[in-house]
Amino acid sequence: MKNGYLKCIRLVWRKSKGERRIIVGTLSRSNSEGITFNYDLEGIKEASKYGFVCYPDFPILEKEYHDNVLDVFGQRLNNSERSDIQNYYDFWEIAPEYKQDKFYLLAQTQGLLSTDNFEFLAEYNLERGIRFISEISGITNYKIASNTLQEGDLLKWEKEPANKYDSKAVKVLKNGVLLGYVKRIHSKIFYDKRADLLQIQVKSLEKNGHITRAFITIYAESR
Repeated sequence: MKNGYLKCIRLVWRKSKGERRIIVGTLSRSNSEGITFNYDLEGIKEASKYGFVCYPDFPILEKEYHDNVLDVFGQRLNNSERSDIQNYYDFWEIAPEYKQDKFYLLAQTQGLLSTDNFEFLAEYNLERGIRFISEISGITNYKIASNTLQEGDLLKWEKEPANKYDSKAVKVLKNGVLLGYVKRIHSKIFYDKRADLLQIQVKSLEKNGHITRAFITIYAESR
């Protein structure tokens, strides 16, 4: 996927799995300033009610950071020297020409770690050829039977602008059954006027009696 599809990356935080995601910062890239990071003060105010603590390397809320931003956040990426690194690239569908681009890698992999509750969720421009991995949010709340989904399934989606938590919410369904929602931030692309190009396909599943996690590929079909 081209770098040009990336608008910016939102740093989001939640108290624990299953809780609502809150935007707490933004990473941006420009030709003149490089990579910058700044906190979202309104989001910080909300997240602080639930015990949020600033990202350790960026302790000053009002500061716009320019130095070492990708060096710090890039530590969340898998080491390129690992023997299984190609599996990582394949899962997240990393374009070979951007394997050294930490900004792109954070956007595509979401910078997920099992040790904290931060995620890096990209805002994308909708263009033909766009393709990225996301996840069905809230799927555990619906206790979806293990045999409901298979890898490769094409799913339906519906916008839900009246959602009280997120005016850009998007429901994910199969055969009329609600499975959950497209992750916050990733869902914004479905509100583009050309959103009828977008498809959702099941990428990978985790199961334990019910479906506990469902990764999905979001892409724009060619017409």
